[in-house]
Amino acid sequence: MSSDGSAGAPRRPSKRVRRRRFLAVLIAILVVIGGTAAAITAIALTRTTDASAAPSPTPTATPVPTPTPTPLTPSEQLLASTQDPNACAVSFEGDGISDAPQLQTQGALYSALPIPSRDGSVFAGWYATPADAASFNIPARINGSELVACTQQQITLYGSWKTPEENAAENARIPIMMYHQFTANPAGESGWLRGNYAYIGDFDAHMNHIATGGFYLPTWDELSAFIDARLWLPNHSVIITDDDADQSWFDLAAPVVDRYKLLATSFMITAYRQDPPPNPYVLRRSHTHDMHKAGANGEGEMVNLTAEQIAADMETSAQVLGVKEVMAYPYGHYNETSKEGLRLAGFEMARTIEPGYVTIGTDKLALPVQRINYGMGVDAVARLIG
Repeated sequence: MSSDGSAGAPRRPSKRVRRRRFLAVLIAILVVIGGTAAAITAIALTRTTDASAAPSPTPTATPVPTPTPTPLTPSEQLLASTQDPNACAVSFEGDGISDAPQLQTQGALYSALPIPSRDGSVFAGWYATPADAASFNIPARINGSELVACTQQQITLYGSWKTPEENAAENARIPIMMYHQFTANPAGESGWLRGNYAYIGDFDAHMNHIATGGFYLPTWDELSAFIDARLWLPNHSVIITDDDADQSWFDLAAPVVDRYKLLATSFMITAYRQDPPPNPYVLRRSHTHDMHKAGANGEGEMVNLTAEQIAADMETSAQVLGVKEVMAYPYGHYNETSKEGLRLAGFEMARTIEPGYVTIGTDKLALPVQRINYGMGVDAVARLIG
């Protein structure tokens, strides 16, 4: 009863209770009509309804493991350090060889390839394949006379070795060919410099002989290592040089060198001209800066100046060319003071005009040559260089 004595209205069940009662009645009716299966469905509905009334638990996310990146190879690390699209990572392999990969530039000559050393052995060069290295296949030997060409910016070179006895038995005699000016006149030029002018038709025949004759073209750093008995060079090797960088060299001879893809060195007087290389196969080296003239005694200035004066001139020339390494004495004139000046300036080698061949132990500051004069055909040159 209420506080005023009247009878109170009955309390109405909650919605949840009423829903349960309805479902209970429904289950009973379904059992009668449809059997157990319908009842089970209703029970499931009841549970679903109850479950919907309660909040769903938050699912726990399964952590995804972070993949471990594959470490970059040394070559890949080099390539990752540059944005140059022409970069090529060059790796080195072979018995006892541990030289680190180098970055080279595709389309340019190989530069400063390593010359490994090993006790009791003489390095025999880099080759295109392990089989070429094992057989000392000279056409497949790779050095700075060839343009860099690699696949997917990587290449591997394979080294090999000779014994000191094998190196000595080769008895290699390396000719350095010395040209000066060139002429398109088969009859040659007149005047006292006539002998200096090689007929360009003969020069073409000389270069064809070298290009097709299986010759190896050493670089200057290889020649230095050969002299020290650290590098094996085959007897069929030759170095091509030109003195003075005359205009006829640029107009007539350099295109022939380019066509045959032969490494050649142009000794340039840098006070007179500073032209860039005419093609990828031409190396520019010093013929002094401004010492290609007579001194007080009528001979070249290199035998008139002090060692310090010579060194200063050669430093100037090196700044123009961007390299030291080797030079050619003007007129072939030199003495011990000349040599000392070159040492002070950091030059390792110098070429004379004295006839002869470079062998193991040759004086690096007095390299002999094979002079090429007007009228020398391919047969005459073949007798000089093989």
